[in-house]
Amino acid sequence: ENAWNFDPIKGNVVFASALHGWGFTIPTLARSLFKTKTVPLKPPLMRQYLFGDFKYNHETGKVLKWKQSGGGSGEPMFAEYALAPLWEIYEGVSQAAMSVGMKSELFADGGGINGTSKNKKAGSAKIEAISPGMERVICALQAGGTSPSIISPQPNNDVPLPKTAQDLQQILSRIGAGSESSIIAAVLRRYRPLSDAILDAVCETGPSPADATLNYRTRALALQIPRSLKTTDPTTIAAMEEFKKIQESVRQCNPGDDAPTVAHVCKFTSTNRSSVTDPDLPPISPEADASSANMIMGIARVLSGNLRTEDVEYHMFGPRYNGNGTNIPKQRIRCYLMMGSSFVKVDSVPAGHICAIYNLEALQLKTVTLCDRRECMPLHGFDFGLQPLVKVNVEPVSASDTETLERGLLKLSLADSSIEVTATAKGERILACLGEIHLEQSILDLETVYCDNKIKLRISDPITSFCETTDWFENEGDFDSFLDGKSPPLRQATIPPYCDEEGLGYANRGRCRTILSGRGAAISIRAVPLPRSVYECLRSKKIVDDSEDDLIIVGKALRCSSDEDSLTAQMVLGVLLDSLDDIDGNGNALLESSALSKGYSVKAVQSTNGEVCVPQKEDSKKSEEINDVVEGLDEYQTTQQFLRGGLDFTRTPSENIDSTTDADAMALKKWRQDMRGSALAGFQLAMRAGPLCEEPVRGVAVILESVEIAVTKSRDGTNGYKIAKDLSGGMVVAALRSGVRCALLTRPARLVEGHLRLTLHSSLAGLGSLHAVLSKRRGKVVTDAMVDGTDLIQVTATIPQAESFGLSPELMKKSSGEVTAPELVFSHWEFLDEDPFWIPTTEEEREDFGQNLQTGDLSTGLNNNALKYIRLVRCRKGLLVDSSKIVVAAEKQRTLSRKK
Repeated sequence: ENAWNFDPIKGNVVFASALHGWGFTIPTLARSLFKTKTVPLKPPLMRQYLFGDFKYNHETGKVLKWKQSGGGSGEPMFAEYALAPLWEIYEGVSQAAMSVGMKSELFADGGGINGTSKNKKAGSAKIEAISPGMERVICALQAGGTSPSIISPQPNNDVPLPKTAQDLQQILSRIGAGSESSIIAAVLRRYRPLSDAILDAVCETGPSPADATLNYRTRALALQIPRSLKTTDPTTIAAMEEFKKIQESVRQCNPGDDAPTVAHVCKFTSTNRSSVTDPDLPPISPEADASSANMIMGIARVLSGNLRTEDVEYHMFGPRYNGNGTNIPKQRIRCYLMMGSSFVKVDSVPAGHICAIYNLEALQLKTVTLCDRRECMPLHGFDFGLQPLVKVNVEPVSASDTETLERGLLKLSLADSSIEVTATAKGERILACLGEIHLEQSILDLETVYCDNKIKLRISDPITSFCETTDWFENEGDFDSFLDGKSPPLRQATIPPYCDEEGLGYANRGRCRTILSGRGAAISIRAVPLPRSVYECLRSKKIVDDSEDDLIIVGKALRCSSDEDSLTAQMVLGVLLDSLDDIDGNGNALLESSALSKGYSVKAVQSTNGEVCVPQKEDSKKSEEINDVVEGLDEYQTTQQFLRGGLDFTRTPSENIDSTTDADAMALKKWRQDMRGSALAGFQLAMRAGPLCEEPVRGVAVILESVEIAVTKSRDGTNGYKIAKDLSGGMVVAALRSGVRCALLTRPARLVEGHLRLTLHSSLAGLGSLHAVLSKRRGKVVTDAMVDGTDLIQVTATIPQAESFGLSPELMKKSSGEVTAPELVFSHWEFLDEDPFWIPTTEEEREDFGQNLQTGDLSTGLNNNALKYIRLVRCRKGLLVDSSKIVVAAEKQRTLSRKK
C-alpha cells in the first residue's frame, strides 16, 4: 500500500505547467543541484529535505530546520531552488516585454510585480536576448535545470542551456520566437522539460512490464483458463501443453524471437489519415465517402514476443472465447508507434511496449487478444465497475440514412469503450453513456466524425429503467384466513388496459389457475413478494445478516410448517431450498410445492371432450345443479384442497391421498418429463416483462401448486391412458407467462427504481440550496463531512435515476456556483412505496385529497410518481396508456367546458 501513496520525495509527483511545457520532480531537481554543485549534497539525501521545512546554509554547508515565525533569514529549499528560478524567468520575460512596449499577459495587471507597462509602442515590437530583463532569465537558467544535458549520466548530444545572450538569441532566432508566450515556452521547455520529467517519473516509480505482470497485475495481465477442455483427448492434452507455454511466456514478458506473440487491445480510438505516417497505406478510393478518412486504431500492449506488421496472420480472441471455438478469425495487422497525436508505422514492436494497431475494425469487438498460435486464450483485462447511466434512442430523420447511422454507431462504440450500443426487438437503437455531458459529446462525435455531417438525427428523451414487483396484503401472514377470505378485485384489475389481460378472470389475490390453449391442461400458481434478504439466503444457502424476520414473514405466508408457533428462520430456509427450482439475477425465484413435487396435486381429468374443468361464474344454486354433470370438477376441487397444505405439504393419516390411479400416474409422468422444463422457461419469460409497463420483474417468488391434465383411455385394447390433447412446450410457456402476469395484476402493484450515488463538494453558503434541490428530487443525504484544510463540505447522497436528469445545471443555478458538479455512479435498486392505482375512497380521504373526476382520465388526480413513471414507459414503448380513454359512441360524449 505504501508503494501507491503519492509522495514528492519518491518521485511520483510531478510539478508541472502544461501551458508552458515545463515540469520537474524532486529526484531530478536533486540530481541537477548536485551536478551543478549548487548544493553539495548527495541526491538520495538531498531529496529528503527539498520538499520539507528545511533551508540550506551556504556558509556552513548544513541543512537547518526552517521556521516560518522565528526571525530567521532564508527561505525553504523548495522555494529557493525550485520556485524562485521559475519566478525569476517569468518576471524577466515580463520585464523584457514591457521594455519593448508589449503588454504582459503573464500577470493580471498587465505587468510584473514591479508595476505595469508605461511604454505604448506599436504592436511590431519584438523581444530579443539583449532586451532589459532577459539578463535575469539567463542568470536563472544556470541553476536548477533538469534538462538531459545536465542530469543525464551519459550526455547524448543534448542541446545545452544558453549561458550567454548570444546563445539565447540563436535559440530565439532559430524557432522564430519573439512574443512573450513563445519565449516563455522556448526557454522553460529547455530549462525543465515536461516530457523528460514525465518519462523519468514513469521509469523510476512504475514497475517494469515483466515486474508488473508477475507482482502487480497478476490477474489482469494473465490469460483466462480454458473452461471446457477434456483432458482425456490426446489432441486436447497437446493443446493444454501449448497453452501453458504461452501462459508462461506472458508471465515472463518474454521478448524473444522464438517466443509466442501475444498482444491485448484494451481500447480503440479514432484518428484522421492525415495524422498517420505510413507510405504503404492503401489510398482512399474516389467513390468512398468522406468518413473513410477516419481510421479506428486499437491501443495494444504487447505481452510476449514481437508484434509484426503484415508478416503474420494473427488469431483474434474475443473476451467471451472459452476455448471451444473452431472458427477463430485471423487477420493481418499494421503496427504504429504513437507520437502524441501522430502515428508512425513500425515493422515490429517487442514485448512490454504499447502501440497502435490498424485493421481490426471489422471484428466489432471492444477488446481483443492477438496471438500467432491457435491455443491461446483472451486476457482477463480490467473491470472498472462503471456502467452507463443515460440511455437514449437514436434514429435518423430519413429512413434512407439508417445504414449510415449503424456504421457510425459501430465506430463510436469501438472508439469509446464506455459506450454501449444495443438494438431492441422493436428496432430501437439504444445509445448508453456514462452521463449527460458524455452523451452530448458522443452524439456530437457521431454526427460530425463518424457520420460526417451527412445525416440528421432524432434523439429521444433519456430512457430510465424500472422494475416491477409486488407487495404483501395486510392479512397475508394468516394463511387460512387469507385463503378463505374474499375481497373485491384491486383497481388495476378493473381498468383498461390492465383488465384486458388474457386469463385475468381466473386469478384472485395473487393466485391464478392458468389454462393451456385447447383446455387440455391447467396449472395453478401463486405469486408473492421475495424480500432481498431472503433472496440472498437462497443464493448463498445460508442465513445472512438481518434476514430472520423476513424469513419468518415468508414462512407464514407460504405455510412452511403446519405449526406456526415453532417456525424458525432456519426451518423456513430449509423448506425454501428444498422447493427451489430456479433463481435468476433479478431477485426472482421459482418454487414448487411439496404436494406437486411428490405428485399428490397432479391429477388426471377423464373427460369425454378432452378438456379440464373451467369453472363458470354462476350463482350458488346453479353451481349446485351443475356439480354433478361438470367433468373434471372433482379433480379441480381435490387440487384446490391441496393448497391448504402450503409450501411444505405434510400428509395426515386421515387424508386419503395414496389412492392414485393409473391415469394420475400417466399425468404425473407427462408433467415431469415434458411440461416441467417448459414451465421453467415460461417463468423466465414472465420475469423479463411485467404486466404494468413491460419492464423486468424484480423480487417476486412464483410457486407451482397443482396441475390438471385431461386424459382419455387408449384405443389399442389395453386399459392404459393417453393424453387427450397434444401439449407442446410452447403452450406451457405461454400459459405460465400469462398466469404469472395475471397473478401479479391481482396483487398490490409496485415499482422498483434505480438509485444513483452522487458525491459533490459544497461551501457552507450552498448547503441550503443543495438540500432544497435534493429534497425536491427525492434525494437523501447519506454523509456530509468537512474536507481537511478547506472550508468545503463533502456530501454523499442518493437520488432516483429518473430524477437525476438536469441535476447539475439546477444545482449550479440555485447555489450560484457554491456547489460543484456531482459525480454520479449507480448505487442500488430501491422499492418505490407508492400505489400507482390508489384513489380516494373514504369521506376523509376525499376531504384530504379531493374527489376523483371521471372525465375520461382514469388517473388518481394526485401527484403519484409511480403512475407517472408507468405512463411514461408505456408511452415510450407504444403501449396503450390508461389515461387515453377512447369513447366508442362519439355522440354520447360529454362536454364539460362552459360555452359562452
